Amino acid sequence: MSHSDDAKKLGTAKKVLAQPGMRAMIAFVVVVAALVVALWPRGGDEPSATSPSPQAPTSGVTDAGASADEIAQARTAAALAACPSGTGPAAGVLAGVSVPCMADGKAIDLGAVTAGKPLVINMWAVWCLPCRRELPLFDELAAASGDRLNVLAVHAREGAEKEFFVLKFLQELKAHLPVVTDPRGDIAKAVAAPRVFPSTVMIRADGTVAAVLPRVFDTYEDLTASVRDHLGVDVGAAS
Repeated sequence: MSHSDDAKKLGTAKKVLAQPGMRAMIAFVVVVAALVVALWPRGGDEPSATSPSPQAPTSGVTDAGASADEIAQARTAAALAACPSGTGPAAGVLAGVSVPCMADGKAIDLGAVTAGKPLVINMWAVWCLPCRRELPLFDELAAASGDRLNVLAVHAREGAEKEFFVLKFLQELKAHLPVVTDPRGDIAKAVAAPRVFPSTVMIRADGTVAAVLPRVFDTYEDLTASVRDHLGVDVGAAS
């Protein structure tokens, strides 16, 4: 192969890497690969049931390659259920906590919109491997709960500002339950959630915390039994 051929190939590679969004996507792939390596069990060790929060799980990954139109398209494709729409008055630990709703990108007063009804919060993140298998159970719970219960998936502070990637993850997982992000960690602080993912928080209708559960639910029946035990709400068996 001639020197000129090598130069042409190098020039082509540089053009590809310079395309909008390519560097962000490469950074995302590198970070995900690093997280998989970090979380993969070594030797004969058993894999951990939950993933502790890393120091910088999405370092270098941004939405710079995604335009406002692309984010809007991702939001439409994700087809998330609307966030709760209660009118308060807000009471309890979530009173005054304002966070973005991923269904429409608008901020909501979480204490006000969930007041007067029991609430199940699933604390999760796109970089949490156990969350991938557990989140569909909460999606099913949200669909079955009707007016008896609010179910809300809360993305952890780390990565919460990466709106495009969160929406694409939910689209891939085919999870459509109501989702908010916690970019300042206000929800986690209010409910005293541990820095372990996934974790589940059960909140009574009066806004007080009934249980904080840093664990993975393996079956829908296990999840609904926990809701019944801690909140007194029976959503029935899986459909």
